[in-house]
Amino acid sequence: MIFIIAPIAIAIGYSFTRYSGIGRARFIGLSNYVRLIHDPFFWKSGANTIIIFVVASVLLMILSFFIALLLNNKLRFIDLSKSLIFSPAIIAPIIVGIIWVYILDPKVGIINGLLKAIGLRGWAKQWIGGTVLSPYSIAIIYFWQQLGYLVTIFIAGLKMIPEEVLEAAQIDGATGWQRVRYVVIPMMRSTISTVAVLIITGIFKIFEIVQQTTGGGPNHLSETLVTYSYSMTFTSSDYGYGMSIASVTFLISLALTGLYFIFGRKGE
Repeated sequence: MIFIIAPIAIAIGYSFTRYSGIGRARFIGLSNYVRLIHDPFFWKSGANTIIIFVVASVLLMILSFFIALLLNNKLRFIDLSKSLIFSPAIIAPIIVGIIWVYILDPKVGIINGLLKAIGLRGWAKQWIGGTVLSPYSIAIIYFWQQLGYLVTIFIAGLKMIPEEVLEAAQIDGATGWQRVRYVVIPMMRSTISTVAVLIITGIFKIFEIVQQTTGGGPNHLSETLVTYSYSMTFTSSDYGYGMSIASVTFLISLALTGLYFIFGRKGE
């Protein structure tokens, strides 16, 4: 109630007001939400968020699962591999942003520097800070940061599957892919659901990476819904409008999570 329900209720309440952070909030009804409809930067930040969501969620859900399958085997250097894959997850997001600035920055970044050094100057792009590639780059950065964490969850789920079940399927003639499709995936539905919810909620909370790599620029064109809400609230001191963006972001995240559970239960 104190740390989740009350702040959500307060934020939604402020979204119906005009408030600068000083003095008293003035109730203005649905004016902030009407303003959202006509705000091109809101739609651009929403489009950027959707791009990040689609790219990062597909990569994370598929690759983290198959990497977990690989790391669940008894291979050489398996413990070292697990540590290396998990290591980005323990780095603070603000540090992750700094690392990738030195990789993707169009002027001083390693990627463009290497491309120019080998004669592929035409392939050098504005990976961050532009109007086209920024959300894709942010999706890749988030994927890199979260991969090891989700792989660890999937490995824990794989460890819970009884060896006897997999051995029985193998004796019955099931191939490796058939064991994964008809035994492993059905028995890991709860783990997959957990990972899916973490991905959905995590992507809609991306903040530090965007702030550190692009700052939402140029002119708000690389903002996400969260960073645009922050900008309106704390930079422009337009608390009411910022809270309306935050409320819409919360409802979208809640709706996506609800839809997943609805269709997930039908699958079960």
